[in-house]
Amino acid sequence: MTRTGAYGERIGAFLRLDEVPSTLMTRSLRNAEIAVTETRHDDPVLGLSGSFAAEDAYLVSLKLRDYPECEIWEQGRHLTKADVHAGTTYLYDLRADPRYVIDKPFHSLHFYVPRSALDGLADQSGARRIDALDCSPVGHDDATVRSIGICLRDGLRRPDQANQLFIDHMMLALTAHVAETYGGFRHKAETSRGALAPWQLARACDKLEADLGGKLPLQAIAAELGLSVSHFSRAFRAATGLPPHRWLLHHRVRTAKRLMGERSPSLSEVAISAGFANQSHFTRVFSAITGVSPGAWRRDALGTASRHR
Repeated sequence: MTRTGAYGERIGAFLRLDEVPSTLMTRSLRNAEIAVTETRHDDPVLGLSGSFAAEDAYLVSLKLRDYPECEIWEQGRHLTKADVHAGTTYLYDLRADPRYVIDKPFHSLHFYVPRSALDGLADQSGARRIDALDCSPVGHDDATVRSIGICLRDGLRRPDQANQLFIDHMMLALTAHVAETYGGFRHKAETSRGALAPWQLARACDKLEADLGGKLPLQAIAAELGLSVSHFSRAFRAATGLPPHRWLLHHRVRTAKRLMGERSPSLSEVAISAGFANQSHFTRVFSAITGVSPGAWRRDALGTASRHR
């Protein structure tokens, strides 16, 4: 059986990488696998790249390094040669067997977007499905793809600290943006764009609080409420002022503050109990949200408590 899915190990083989590249993946649209893979090689194996199994899917590639005179092939034929600049975005149709000549160092992020994800996006919105994405062999100055790529690179480099809710949120945003910008997709106005009902919000928060590590996917929470992922994300933000992944980070910080109000647990114990991967992850997130380190916050909190006794 031919294996499909141009991400992770398969994109590593395509580019002849020495190790399996780092990948983040979500299944928030009709259980379709949407993934992002970071690929880099400073001393690559020279020659024509490998070939992917043909499938109804796309690669959205954000270039992180200049690649002069890039020779691109499709369907076994030379297509074009062009200078590829860092920061530009290219789209490849995996039905056309895209390949390129590897003859210099490269560094890119590749977003794998299957047709089933694009169809799922349209079905959730009640909109018409798109025919195809524009995969003309030109680089696009796409600020949204760059921004999403920058946001995800930290998770790619520290996957143990990656919040699945955040990955789901960013990959949904990427898919919607690509469908709209390169496929002409238009969201159909939903009958209700308000916030979650009180019972829905309570149940969603209970689910988030029960999984401080952030491993529960958005799809699981949305399905329990009978909502699409995109509708749930918008309604949750309308109700709380924060998207689910940000709400969870703030709840982790609130949990950590409660734990640090006690003298016994160490900061590393607080970090794990509050859902952080480790103390370094805890310190980074806590400092970004509160403006002070956990240690400084704890010293101040315990000192204040002692003065009021």
